[in-house]
Amino acid sequence: MSGTRTTAAVTRAEYCVVACAEAWRDAGEVLAAPMGTVPTIGARLARLTFSPDLLLTDGEALLIGDVPAVGARAEVVEGWLPYRQHLALVATGRRHVMMGASQLDRYGNQNISCIGDWARPARQLLGIRGAPVNTLNNPTSYWVPRHSKRVFVERVDMVCGVGYDRAAAAGPAASRHHRIAGVVSDLGVFDFPAPDRTMRLRSLHPGVTVGQVVEATGFPLHIPDQVPYTREPTAAELRLIREVIDPKALREREVPA
Repeated sequence: MSGTRTTAAVTRAEYCVVACAEAWRDAGEVLAAPMGTVPTIGARLARLTFSPDLLLTDGEALLIGDVPAVGARAEVVEGWLPYRQHLALVATGRRHVMMGASQLDRYGNQNISCIGDWARPARQLLGIRGAPVNTLNNPTSYWVPRHSKRVFVERVDMVCGVGYDRAAAAGPAASRHHRIAGVVSDLGVFDFPAPDRTMRLRSLHPGVTVGQVVEATGFPLHIPDQVPYTREPTAAELRLIREVIDPKALREREVPA
């Protein structure tokens, strides 16, 4: 059963979970830092399947040895991860974070700080937080549960996470370890393989069309002649998602069917 495809109805949220999990495929012994319900489920799915060496935390300061259900307390604690050590992992590239984004542009610049002019914003958001050091020192991915032109914009109002154009302009010190592994939204998966490092549509979630993605994106995308669908979870993966990692189906609240 573990290697077979499932015929059960797979929800959009479950395709998103699998797409997020793939960000940590074969990652080795690095710290997964998922932000959001679906990325958290994805990281735990990766740990239980194709990335068994992945390091997980309880969301605070403990490294956990088991993979509890979302919202449940870990029973196996392997270590303590104080803030100083967490920063050391970030600075040395031994962490792969999947952040959210209030705005993203075609080069992968991310904004989580404010909407509008910085001096007099129309809306104040989280703040820059650790986004610059994340993007310049360790692999970074993004999760966007509502794909729209409000998020995928021509130009971000403030750069928090550094995109490919700005990293290149800043020189080798900024671009040496800079890597945006990908972007997962409720419509598809995106990456930056083109020579100009602008965003490409890598896969569509089943039920989504290229036209829908184009309509919901505020800048031109690289679109291959043939766009594949995001892979379907195996029967074993679907069981893990539904029965072990997220039995309360919290994923469906973040990405409604």
